[in-house]
Amino acid sequence: METPPRFTLSASVLDAPDARELAAFYRDLLGWTVRADEPDWVTLAPPEGGAGLSFQTEPGFVRPRWPSAPGAQQMMLHLDIEVDDLSAAVDRAVTLGATPAEFQPQDDVRVLLDPAGHPFCLFVRAAGSED
Repeated sequence: METPPRFTLSASVLDAPDARELAAFYRDLLGWTVRADEPDWVTLAPPEGGAGLSFQTEPGFVRPRWPSAPGAQQMMLHLDIEVDDLSAAVDRAVTLGATPAEFQPQDDVRVLLDPAGHPFCLFVRAAGSED
């Protein structure tokens, strides 16, 4: 039996009208460091290691719509970000340039839009919850 090749997730990539601008938002929000900085590509790395986030400039970028709507650019993914204080984390994200989404589907999660319009969720892990 042939051994399958090893796969390691290196990063998730978000398109944006300006990679550096969006990377700066997430760098400040997450407290991560810049691992690579090229004219149209930036990669952030978490201090504890593991998969990072990359950002690429996409001239034809169209802001996703949240919640989704027929005929509008659909959200292709979103980031779930665990925090220890939901209210303070929302305030910090807004100060950095995020916008709270009008539609909030859960009481214990806050959906925000980053400066490029990508939805992301802030949540506090429930006691005893692993995922």
